[in-house]
Amino acid sequence: MPTTPDPSPRPLDHLAELAGAMGHGERPALRLRDATLNHNQLRQRVAVLAGWLAGMVPHKGARVASWAAKGELTCLLPLAAARAGLVHVPINPLLKRAQATHILGDSGARLLIGTGSRLASLEPGDLPPGCAALGEGEVLAAAASAGRELGPSAADPDDLAAILYTSGSTGKPKGVMLSHANMWLGAVSVAHYLGLAADDVTLAVLPLSFDYGQNQLFSTWYAGGCVVPLDFLFPKDVAKACAKHDVTTLAAVPPLWVQLTEIDWPDEARAPLRRLTNSGGALTVDLVTALRGMFPAAKLFPMYGLTEAFRSTFLDPILVDSHPTSMGKAIPFAEILVINDAGNIAADAEEGELVHCGPLVAQGYWHDAERTA
Repeated sequence: MPTTPDPSPRPLDHLAELAGAMGHGERPALRLRDATLNHNQLRQRVAVLAGWLAGMVPHKGARVASWAAKGELTCLLPLAAARAGLVHVPINPLLKRAQATHILGDSGARLLIGTGSRLASLEPGDLPPGCAALGEGEVLAAAASAGRELGPSAADPDDLAAILYTSGSTGKPKGVMLSHANMWLGAVSVAHYLGLAADDVTLAVLPLSFDYGQNQLFSTWYAGGCVVPLDFLFPKDVAKACAKHDVTTLAAVPPLWVQLTEIDWPDEARAPLRRLTNSGGALTVDLVTALRGMFPAAKLFPMYGLTEAFRSTFLDPILVDSHPTSMGKAIPFAEILVINDAGNIAADAEEGELVHCGPLVAQGYWHDAERTA
């Protein structure tokens, strides 16, 4: 990987092509429960799924929603939808029917792909007009049967590629619009400051409906590494998966880190870990101390941001012990300014408002010009 991150955005689906071009096509890319796909197979399955989607939803810019647990479909769909010229709308599988119905209606989805139990929970009138609903297994089988491969897209990097819905903690979930460039450059940025490589294994425990969780796929594949998706019931399941798959990268949020520090970690689970990352809330000093004590060989990356701007800053691991509450510095491609009440850059020690600029900032809120402005 180059020492300086490449600032040139590309269509998001090109992530499926990179590892092969770098000579890593035979290396593992996606480790599922019953199979492992190498990067060549990942590229081929993205192409096949994209070909089926393009025939099923032939309207460029149409929204395709997914409402399913982590698996082959939910991992491939962000790239396949982008290749087919569609907009992916991932729905958190933990959301209930009413919340999913709101997202489907608000986004105007033309296709919903989900697990059978979730689709069965929908009632008449829940799907927006013209929206079809299909099971994830049905879709994968239909795509394989059709056998139509779609090559890398020539999409404008500024085109809309995904709508991620916020948690709705202050009202109904809002759709944040992300372009190809937003997500491509987010992958490049994170891969570089984390120092990801082709021999890395990322355990994806976070929801793929969140930018933090989704970026685990993109940044790992950008570096030519392997992703192991995991939906877990108990914290000990995470430790077991780390040992089983020789996981090198583990990302979590503070409540999960608290749970993970309260269980026993066998040496075979801790030894392969190279880095731990945190976002979605600040780590307390006590939690930093606990993590550093449990995983002394792993670099700890506290990170800060929000869905609308992806990520703003990270703290260099060498400073974590001495400055555990610091927000660190801007990630690559982000410009972070402190602006005073007069609208000027604040002087040293002057209070002001934190402003995030640059190509990682989202395009705005879906169908909400007022909030976007």
